[in-house]
Amino acid sequence: MRGVSLEVFPGEVVGLIGPNGAGKTSTLAAIFGLVPAASGRILFDGAPLAGLTPEKVVRRGIALVPEGRQVFGTLTVGENLRLGATPRPDRHSLDDDLAQVFALFPVLERYLGASAGRLSGGEQQQLAIGRALLSKPRLLLLDEPSLGLAPLVIDSVFDAIDELRRSGVTVLLVEQNAARTVEFADRTYLLRSGEIALSGTREVLAGKLDLAHAYLGV
Repeated sequence: MRGVSLEVFPGEVVGLIGPNGAGKTSTLAAIFGLVPAASGRILFDGAPLAGLTPEKVVRRGIALVPEGRQVFGTLTVGENLRLGATPRPDRHSLDDDLAQVFALFPVLERYLGASAGRLSGGEQQQLAIGRALLSKPRLLLLDEPSLGLAPLVIDSVFDAIDELRRSGVTVLLVEQNAARTVEFADRTYLLRSGEIALSGTREVLAGKLDLAHAYLGV
């Protein structure tokens, strides 16, 4: 990554797109404390995140839904969800927050006692997002939530993200589906070879973003 500068404002869904190897996942990993930043600053509400462990980043109000979902297949759906609540200091509202997750993803309540490993890919993605939401994040980092999913399932995932936006959750969305991300997000950054190549709102990018050129440089 070289000179990457981006910002996410409260209540926004901000997209981060680019070809494989552009640095999208690395950007999320640096924000979340999974890899150290060699230089520069990462600020959240004006406070630095550099040097913090992922656990401390979560306690600051940031949650990550990693690429590939990474649910615990040998645990039940309910156990996976409650793991997401581990970092939060307050437990008195956990039942209410679980109810909100079930309203967003009814399938999770239906399979609450089932092994997470038996869920479909789309259901596991819903579980991964629900687990992250139970840490009560103010910023949700989503890494390739549509990866490997059927088109109808992708629609339901984007519907869920839109519902989160309407409820006030701020989202930084890394996505392989570039055209849909530009149309869906409030603003989008295009990464290429570790640098920001283009950025703007959906209205701005809709008129100037040639994805083949932007991705391949041809």
